[in-house]
Amino acid sequence: MKFRALIVDDESPARKELRYLLQPFEDVQVVGEAANALEAMELIQNVEYSMIFLDIDMPGINGIELAQQLRDKPDAPSIIFTTAHEEYAFEAFTVHALDYLLKPINPKRLEEALLKVRERKLFAQASSNPQPVPTPAAGNGIKAEAPIKPLEVIPVDQRGKTILLRPDEIVYIYTDKDNVFVKTHKESYLTRFTLRDLESRLSPNLFFRSHRCYLVNIQRMRELIPYFNGTYTVVVDDSERSEIPVSRTQSRKLKEILGL
Repeated sequence: MKFRALIVDDESPARKELRYLLQPFEDVQVVGEAANALEAMELIQNVEYSMIFLDIDMPGINGIELAQQLRDKPDAPSIIFTTAHEEYAFEAFTVHALDYLLKPINPKRLEEALLKVRERKLFAQASSNPQPVPTPAAGNGIKAEAPIKPLEVIPVDQRGKTILLRPDEIVYIYTDKDNVFVKTHKESYLTRFTLRDLESRLSPNLFFRSHRCYLVNIQRMRELIPYFNGTYTVVVDDSERSEIPVSRTQSRKLKEILGL
C-alpha cells in the first residue's frame, strides 16, 4: 500500500528537508508540494492524498485554517503539522490533527507520525470491511464475522505529545462540542477517536454508554442518584467526584447491569 503525501510549507528548504526525511519510507510517496494554502487546495481537489504535512505560520490562509476546511471533507487526509512554534499545539488538535511535529523534525517522531497514519488506515479498513472468520454459529452453520480488535491502550494528546492510557486508568470519556476527551483521576486529555469509535473498541464489560455524550468506566462508579423521569446521575471516583448523566433509556440498561 502506497500513501500519497503532500508537503505544504512556504519555505522551500523546509520542503526539501522533509522530502529527504521521507525517502527511507518505501510506502510513502511525496506526490505534491505547495508553498501556501491556496496552492494546496488546488492540488487537493485533483489528487487524493493520504496525508498532508502542513506548516502553520504561512502568509494568507494559515495551516490551522486550511485544516479546518479539510476536516469535514469525505475521506479527509491525515493532517500532520510541521512547525517551529509550540504554542499552536492545542489549536492543532481541535482540528483533529493526527500529529504535531516541531522543526527541526526529529526522524524518530516522523516515524511515529507515519505509524499513526498506517494505524488509522487499517482501522478505517477494518471498520468498513470486517473480515469473516471461520467460527461456528449455533445450529445453522453460518460463519460469524470477527469483531474489531479491542483497544489495549488509548492514544491521547498532552501538550504536543502522544501518551498512551490503559482502559483501567480511564474514569470516563466525554464529548465537548466537536472534541472528545478522556478523563483520568486528575486530568482530561484530548483524543482523536470519536465516542462511537471508542464505544466499539472498548470492552462493554468495562465501559457503559450512559448518555450520547458519555462513556463511563463501570468499575469507577461510586454512587447512583435517582433524578427525574426515571433518569439517574452517576458519581464517579475521579478527584472532582464528577456527576455523569444517565439517559432514561440507558438508566434501565444500567439497572439491569447492576442487578437493581
